[in-house]
Amino acid sequence: MDKKITSKSTQHLLWVDLEMTSLDPTKDRILEVAAVITDWDFNEIAMFDSGVGHDIKEITSLIDANPFFIKMKENKRALLELSSQSPPEKVVERLLIDFVRTHCDTHYPIILAGNSIHIDRQFIKAYWPMLDQLLHYRMLDVTSWKLVFESKFGQKFEKAESHRALDDIRESITEIKQYIGYIHHADS
Repeated sequence: MDKKITSKSTQHLLWVDLEMTSLDPTKDRILEVAAVITDWDFNEIAMFDSGVGHDIKEITSLIDANPFFIKMKENKRALLELSSQSPPEKVVERLLIDFVRTHCDTHYPIILAGNSIHIDRQFIKAYWPMLDQLLHYRMLDVTSWKLVFESKFGQKFEKAESHRALDDIRESITEIKQYIGYIHHADS
């Protein structure tokens, strides 16, 4: 299938953030997912947020192996509780696909957006292949903008670092708006 971008296929962006046990999709697992659909002015159209259910013993051992969670005890506790009360992975994938189909024209590949979105995409490919099939190969990665604006222009976006999926997406949207605002300001 030719995944050429057309004006119709770029009407919306699918912003996704995953919270995982760590960053290796061959062994780590998704604990939480949030998705926000925006237009190209980054106005929020719709939002999806869910935990991902797993066997708690398996997830606890994966989290305990990740040094990041040692300093993030509250985050660890919240994500474990969320996972214990959430639908299983395949159900969450189906709900997320239904959400995307409701708000996007899936006759065209969908542009995935977020911070370091290539990592989230690896997990999507590994665990949610049906969702992955709906996505364009191109992605909007806010981290690329961050590198340019910090290195070239000395503009730094201060993040809250909550490490919760929905908060992180909304922060990424605010961040790209700041960078685009800087461009508009420089043009005036």
